[in-house]
Amino acid sequence: MEEIKNPSGTSLLVPSVQELAKEKISTVPPRYIQSQHDELVINEANSILEIPVIDMKKLLSLEYGSLELSKLHLACKDWGFFQLVNHDVSSSLVEKVKLETQDFFNLPMSEKKKFWQTPQHMEGFGQAFVVSDEQKLDWADIFFMTTLPKHSRMPHLFPQLPLPIRDTFELYSTELKKLSMVIVDYMGKALKMDEKEMSMFFEDGVQSMRMNYYPPCPQPEKVIGLTPHSDGSALTILLQLNDVEGLQVRKDGMWVPVKPLPNAFIVNIGDILEVITNGIYRSIEHRAIVNSEKERMSIATFYTSRHDGEMAPANSLITEETPARFKRIGLKEFLRNMFARKLDGKSFLDELRI
Repeated sequence: MEEIKNPSGTSLLVPSVQELAKEKISTVPPRYIQSQHDELVINEANSILEIPVIDMKKLLSLEYGSLELSKLHLACKDWGFFQLVNHDVSSSLVEKVKLETQDFFNLPMSEKKKFWQTPQHMEGFGQAFVVSDEQKLDWADIFFMTTLPKHSRMPHLFPQLPLPIRDTFELYSTELKKLSMVIVDYMGKALKMDEKEMSMFFEDGVQSMRMNYYPPCPQPEKVIGLTPHSDGSALTILLQLNDVEGLQVRKDGMWVPVKPLPNAFIVNIGDILEVITNGIYRSIEHRAIVNSEKERMSIATFYTSRHDGEMAPANSLITEETPARFKRIGLKEFLRNMFARKLDGKSFLDELRI
């Protein structure tokens, strides 16, 4: 397979928010002030709205599989988000990932500079989707890197990670690839797609990870940890690293806070899967808010189809009654166009609609 160089584009270099927060500032610099908190947020205490929970053990069982498959189908149609429990990724590995990621973010700046973004690449420490010097910035630092296939890794990033985090992430990336393939396979079954049609989209797929660090903020009501957006991936698996909540999902025009369950992954549909399922499954806008006293950390693992392929609605989901709703586009072109703009809801996916 021909390797596609730098499909993730570039992002302008910006200062570290973690280092800014260490200065114990009392007011937020103007470039970080955003107005999106004016939008309505569901009151957690009074809300019965919560993203669905899918039990992987039940999904794989003979006794409960059919019922859990129906729940998965509804979750992907109505929410585009669900929490996955009993997922069979070992709790000891997950705990190692949590501890070692926190240690990684706590490295001295002199060490983290070795992994900083360059003007030619978005991968590394910094922020993503920064396309102008006037653009408002998120209150977060990220570390973004391609993890699989191995030949796509940037030589100065994953291979140079300090031990033991490099070995831990090697195992974690392998386990999450297996999990991703099981999830999309069952989505194909729920959609009654032709056998193996869904998995064929993701053979030799590309996996990337984004570690997110949201420092405490003296004025959390004036900033956004992560701008509202839908993911450009096919599937995203989020691991919450500590007990500070912040993820919110847009549902029926309102923001619904997500309360991560113990030992659960938060899974969401990305734009690529919305296209492949011809709009039956939806990628949903989400955002992150920050805390005034505590840091929040998470790791998002993204899975996409191979970058030298194309994305289009699956043939088995196109009929006279349900014609294709999206244009066909090469993955390379899709990703480059997506990364070349700032985050803005689902605006890019909307351009692909027929």
